[in-house]
Amino acid sequence: MNTHYKRHFMVPNVVKHITTAALLSLPILASATTVTAVMHADLRVMDPIFSTAFLTRDHGYMIYDTLLGMDEEFKIRPQMADWKVSEDEKQYTFSLREGLRWHDGTPVTSEDCIASINRWMSVDSTGQVLKSMITTIEAIDDNTFTITLAEPSGLLLSGLAKLSSRPAFMMPKTIAETPGSQAITKLIGSGPFKFVSEEFRPGVKVVYAKNTDYVPRAEPASWTSGGKTVNVDRVEWVTMPDPMTGVNALLNGEVDLLQQVPLDLLPLLETNNEIKVDTIDELGNWTYLRFNHLHPPFDNPLIRQAAMLAIDQQQVLDALIGNADYAQPCAAVLGCGNPFESDYRQDDIIKPQLDKAKALLQEAGYDNTPVVILHPTDMATVSAQPVVVADALRKAGFTVQLKTMDWQSVVMQQGNQAAPTEGGWNIFSTYSTLATSGDPFGNTTLAANGKQAWAGWPDVPEIEALRKQFALASSEADRKRIALKINELALDQGVVMPLGQFTIPAAYLSTLRDVPHSPITAFWSLTKSN
Repeated sequence: MNTHYKRHFMVPNVVKHITTAALLSLPILASATTVTAVMHADLRVMDPIFSTAFLTRDHGYMIYDTLLGMDEEFKIRPQMADWKVSEDEKQYTFSLREGLRWHDGTPVTSEDCIASINRWMSVDSTGQVLKSMITTIEAIDDNTFTITLAEPSGLLLSGLAKLSSRPAFMMPKTIAETPGSQAITKLIGSGPFKFVSEEFRPGVKVVYAKNTDYVPRAEPASWTSGGKTVNVDRVEWVTMPDPMTGVNALLNGEVDLLQQVPLDLLPLLETNNEIKVDTIDELGNWTYLRFNHLHPPFDNPLIRQAAMLAIDQQQVLDALIGNADYAQPCAAVLGCGNPFESDYRQDDIIKPQLDKAKALLQEAGYDNTPVVILHPTDMATVSAQPVVVADALRKAGFTVQLKTMDWQSVVMQQGNQAAPTEGGWNIFSTYSTLATSGDPFGNTTLAANGKQAWAGWPDVPEIEALRKQFALASSEADRKRIALKINELALDQGVVMPLGQFTIPAAYLSTLRDVPHSPITAFWSLTKSN
């Protein structure tokens, strides 16, 4: 693919009397700096509260901001707001920092933030539990508001600083009043970049322009905290579903960055002195599958267990990664290497137990109900798992149908609660960052409150009760005890099945400097030389 994606900014004095909207739609002269990136998929779902997709999350960090951030030491930091806590540790007072404005020029207010928090809490697994603990949220003035809890809990700060998936992004009140179950249509934030709607071409390109009115914090940037200083004029995300096309575009200097490089193509880049291969997210990811608990056959816990016993985790990692330097088997829902690591049922989760699986299927009275597995074909990090899982289930005696589509269709399909015979699904696979999955709230898969939970909709009241205990626990020993019990219940009830851990290298031209190392693919802080 020889398409050249770079654009040019017009010099400012030429466009002195042109509106901002018109300016953003015009060609741009070469004096301005554009970073062109090939992201891991095509962006279609634009609302980072409506969707948990990583690309939608990364889009969210481009144009929105959060009240609190998290640094590389997992410490919670002020971002849009500072806070103080009452002596009884129940009331938090948040003060917005100076210089916060929405992209339309209006000031950010307490009412905006309250509406945004309420919308986030209506759909987020952490927010839903937090909402049950809050007694009042009140605006004191335009720049100050309070949140009062029924009992002391660290969940408020950790929830508002949540990295992924579905961070508590702030939006104008008029937009944030949209129900969380309905996607927003206006994309106005207060973040370091502005979304250029006039140049958005679904399936082809997403364009972001530097928000010249953004006032960064004074501290150095670290993950989602600190000064989000933008040193380029614009960022373009271009869609290249074929990995080889993206690699060739980087080799030819037509793009600046590949967010994810398939490991089999790494040798093409590693020997090129003009390209740097870099594992930006050093902690990496874990991959897993989700059962649909609402419909047969996985409304039966015995059949969920049979499926889990059939799958060979090493085969999944071999097909997905194929390089032991970048992959690791792991049975822990909260992550190997994380503080709440567990080896519970390690042999069952990592190694296949076909005889046990077949026996459970027979005991459960499985009637050959087809298992519909969503299979995205255009994203390397989620394409291999369904094929391996389907083969394993067939060997155990399941009837399996692979439902092939692109990844963004899977993202939109995930929330479909219809029966598989009516367009729904039984299994899908995805992955999450380990940095955000190490506790029962950051880990999206562990919400188990039925139809209010994330896709799969497990209903396990014991897990929900334990998550509330975790939120209120005052000692680290209690938190660990509770977390390990949640891990056990999640595996025993088939809430989620871990399929292993892995890292994904990125690659970029040597003209890019100071590319942030973070679980989030961030475009602040970096610089580009010509």
